[in-house]
Amino acid sequence: MVQYTYRFEKLLTIREQEKQQTEMAYKESVRSFEKVATQLYELLKKKENLIEYQNERLKNGLTIDEIHHFAKFIDSLEHTIDEVQQKVKQARVKMQWYEQKLVEKNLEVRKYEKMREKDYSAFQEEQNRLEAQHLDEISSLMYNKKIFR
Repeated sequence: MVQYTYRFEKLLTIREQEKQQTEMAYKESVRSFEKVATQLYELLKKKENLIEYQNERLKNGLTIDEIHHFAKFIDSLEHTIDEVQQKVKQARVKMQWYEQKLVEKNLEVRKYEKMREKDYSAFQEEQNRLEAQHLDEISSLMYNKKIFR
């Protein structure tokens, strides 16, 4: 019997490797996004706690210097928050881009796998046809051998 070989096996292997690389890049972009998003959350929480603390202190009375200090610190924090929000947006875009590439690579690999399945089915059918033909020939030879004896 003939051994089956898929004519696009090397191409499929390359596509699978590309898919794995894209998957690793996607996972890294997700980790990066989570890291920056966590940083943003912590900054927002810090700002919220600072405003709460300032409001508590205002109830008890603050000096003008303390009010200026809190205002400068909150402005600085807001500036940092804006910068981190931009980083979050960039990380999200990068993550979505890699996600789209991963979907494309998955589809591409799946197409080659589907082609291999169809090719293998056709190979099996041809092998079965050849085997049946071979058995028919053997049967005919056996029949002719019995008749001419």
